[in-house]
Amino acid sequence: MAATSLGAPGRGGAGRLAGRGVFYLVIALFTVFAALPFYVMLITAFKRNSDFFDPNANPFWFSQSPTLEHIRLLFQDTLFVRWLLNSFLVGGLVVAITLVLAVPAAYSLARLAGSWGEALAIGIFLTYLIPPTLLFLPFAKVIAFLGLQNSMWSLVVAYPTFTVPFCTWLLMGFFKGIPADIEEQAMVDGYSRFGAFVRAVLPLAVPGILTVVVFAFTLSMSEFVYALTFVQDSAQKTVSIGVPTELVRGDVFRWGPLLAGALIASIPVAVLYTFFIDHFVAGLTAVAGE
Repeated sequence: MAATSLGAPGRGGAGRLAGRGVFYLVIALFTVFAALPFYVMLITAFKRNSDFFDPNANPFWFSQSPTLEHIRLLFQDTLFVRWLLNSFLVGGLVVAITLVLAVPAAYSLARLAGSWGEALAIGIFLTYLIPPTLLFLPFAKVIAFLGLQNSMWSLVVAYPTFTVPFCTWLLMGFFKGIPADIEEQAMVDGYSRFGAFVRAVLPLAVPGILTVVVFAFTLSMSEFVYALTFVQDSAQKTVSIGVPTELVRGDVFRWGPLLAGALIASIPVAVLYTFFIDHFVAGLTAVAGE
């Protein structure tokens, strides 16, 4: 009996150790799998052209000394800086439009719409699920009517049509999670409903608003299909289409500048996620809890 009682904890400890080892192994494999594209972009951005086409060269490390030639070509021989500025401008405007429309819509559906608010919210969310490829023709009509063909302003009109529905549905979960007693107390203290909304509700909904900002901005930075369809002028392109369309000529792929551009364009998005990842995860999990 004594040997059994002493042996059991040992087997349990070995089992926990094995389980922890498997857990860390899975995490390590996942990390390598997720980081591999960024590593390939990083190393390719500084490889020499002759290094790409040498069959004996190491594909995962430098066989020749690194070079800055691809970075120089990207900044001096293309409109890469202009594409980046266009992307930031489109992303900032889409975020602003999304907040202006989604915040009051979500608050109204969560607080004021009554029993039919939930059904209306589901209808709004369903519009987000319509495949974008089905909306090209109606969007082309609208953009032509507004005179925005071949302009980045067409993207400022198009992108909110799928950021606003999703962000409205997202923010509804936050507003429902804020006790109504807080704004009622603010109204008892003399604030109007709008004043109570601004002073009592909005500060508590900051995590949800930050989630919306991250979602709308990253979607605007990475969207490809609409940008490729509506913008052909090089000076009007965003970075998501400028890099692949201007650096691929026929069957010639300029791998160094291509991946250097992809790497540099991904840095702002990575920084945004790094600073706001806690709010973003909290926002998505809060909505899932609803």
